[in-house]
Amino acid sequence: MKAGVKKSLDAPIRVGISTCLLGQKVRFDAGHKRDRYITDILGEYFQFVPVCPELEIGMGVPREAVRLVGDVGAPRMVGGKSGTDWTSKMVQYSRTRVGRPDMFGISGYILKKDSPTCGMARVKVYRESGMPEKKGKGLYAGILMEHHPLLPVEEEGRLNDGRIRENFIERVFTYHRWQTLVRGGLTRGKLVQFHTVHKYLVLAHSASHYKLMGQLVAQVKQLGLPKARDGYAALLMEALSVKTTARKNVNVLLHILGFLKGLIGAPEKKDILLVIEDYRNELVPLVVPVTLIRHYVIKHGVEYIRDQVYLNPHPKELMLRNHA
Repeated sequence: MKAGVKKSLDAPIRVGISTCLLGQKVRFDAGHKRDRYITDILGEYFQFVPVCPELEIGMGVPREAVRLVGDVGAPRMVGGKSGTDWTSKMVQYSRTRVGRPDMFGISGYILKKDSPTCGMARVKVYRESGMPEKKGKGLYAGILMEHHPLLPVEEEGRLNDGRIRENFIERVFTYHRWQTLVRGGLTRGKLVQFHTVHKYLVLAHSASHYKLMGQLVAQVKQLGLPKARDGYAALLMEALSVKTTARKNVNVLLHILGFLKGLIGAPEKKDILLVIEDYRNELVPLVVPVTLIRHYVIKHGVEYIRDQVYLNPHPKELMLRNHA
C-alpha cells in the first residue's frame, strides 16, 4: 500500500488515473496537469494506478499533439501537423491494457478531460470540413468503459462539481465494498447482508432499482449464485448512477426517523423534522440532518439503522455531504 494512503475497509482502494493528473510530466509539451484535489485529498484514500496511453505506445515526451478526425462514432487519432495515424496502435494497446489483471482490481477511474485518448465525453472530433464537433470520446477511454461497464468513471474537470464529485466517490466506495465481498467468497447470506445494509443508500437514488435488486436476492436459489451476482452488481451500479435529489433524501430520512419512534421524545422528533425541512428548502446541507439522526441512532442502539451505509457512505473527512 502506498505511503500516505489511509487503510479503508479490507484493502486499499485502487483507482486508475491519467498519469498527468498526478503531476508527472508526460504530456505532449512535456508538461503536466496536476490536480491538487486528486493528489492531496483523494490521494489520502485512494491508491492510484497511473496510465498514460500515448506515452505507453511509444510516442515519447515531448511529442506532436494528436487529435481525433473523421466519423464521431469511429474516429481516427492522427498527428495534428504530420497526419501520422496512431489509431491502430492505440486501439490495440488499449484493448490489451484494459484487459490486464491489475485493471480488474480497480474500483474507479479518473480521466483527463478533452484528451483524444483519455477524454470520457465531449472530445473534439474534426470533420472533413475541418470544423470540430465536441461529441467524441478518447480512444482509450471508450475501450476502457466498454470493457468495464460497471466501473465508476469520471473526468477531473467534472469533479469540481460538488454533486458529481460526491456521486463518483460514493460509487467508488460502494464498488470497492462489492469487490471485497466477491473476493471474500460470495454466499447467499452475504448477499442478503450486503443488500440489507445498502438499502437506504440505494433508495436515495432509485426505489425501482432497489425493488429489482431485492427480487434477485430472493431468487438466488432458482437463478444460481453467479447469475444473481452479476445481475445484482449491474443493478447496483446502475442505481447509484441515477441522480439523487433532496426529495429522495428526505423520504429516506423520514423512513429512518420512523425507527426512532418510542425512543425519542416529541421535542427531539420536532428538532429532527425541522432540520429535515431546512434541508428540503436548501437551507442546510445533507450532512446536518444525517448527523443529527445518526446521533440518536447510536445513542439508542438502533442496530439495523446504525449499520446502514447511507449514514456513512464514505469518510467524513472528505466533507462530500457538506455541499449536497
